[in-house]
Amino acid sequence: MPDDAAAARAAAEEESAFSHPPVDPDVTAAYGDHPDQVIDFYAPRPGSDPAAPPSSAPLVVVLHGGAWRARYDRRHITPFADYLARRGFAVANVEYRRGGQGPEDADGTPPAGRWPDTFDDIAAALDALPALVREALPQADPRRTVLTGHSAGGHLALWAAARHVLPADAPWRTEGPAPLRGVVALAPIADFEVAEKLAVCAHASLQLLGGQDGFAGRRPYADPVLLLPTGIATTLVQGRADLEVPQPVAESYAEAAAKAGEVVGLTLLADVGHFPLIDPAADACAVVAEEIAQLAW
Repeated sequence: MPDDAAAARAAAEEESAFSHPPVDPDVTAAYGDHPDQVIDFYAPRPGSDPAAPPSSAPLVVVLHGGAWRARYDRRHITPFADYLARRGFAVANVEYRRGGQGPEDADGTPPAGRWPDTFDDIAAALDALPALVREALPQADPRRTVLTGHSAGGHLALWAAARHVLPADAPWRTEGPAPLRGVVALAPIADFEVAEKLAVCAHASLQLLGGQDGFAGRRPYADPVLLLPTGIATTLVQGRADLEVPQPVAESYAEAAAKAGEVVGLTLLADVGHFPLIDPAADACAVVAEEIAQLAW
């Protein structure tokens, strides 16, 4: 259990991250018929980065977190999307179907994720993205696309970049790797086995895969740590003081990547918890933007 000081700091970090008003997108486009199958687009802000070319901006695809639960939608990460747009990036903020329609646990926690809908949506959104970007953000350069995600969204970012190494019978498998400059996963739920041992987000990864009956059989189709190597440049950014998704989860993924012959960057931030990574008011957010820039530019 965290001590009182650590818990208080984590609560303050979360309050700060959620204190920013949502930022409306410039354009919203649908990639399917369900209300959650939409992508918000943010154009790079004029004069945001004098070093950025005026007519071509890297594209950052953002996948929000929230333990794959419906109570957390893309609105909470819109200040982060706007922050990236002000740094000169074109931004696509993806919504997707999440859990919450089933019975709640005894403690009132709604179920996490919807199998296979959550994965269907991420695959469909990424497949539709090139055409949608051409229409919504003509100033974006899709050849310089970086995929990022926070927490459960970090899991989805790693998974989306690994679709070409999914089992042959996976409906989401692609013939080759996604045309990405790289992935920057922020405090990702990157190893379901370690996450379950640590009871991350009230056993959200177990719920995402349908409980004990589905967990073992579905992990090879869903768990990033089992989908290596990807051949795509990948960096994990992790707060050492993260109480939501603790450091061992990211470390386990980086170690598995190394065993698979792939170098994955792991940036560990001292005295940083879970939410400063997406909080425009936090120094950690600037570190995240720089990690994205190193891949994008």
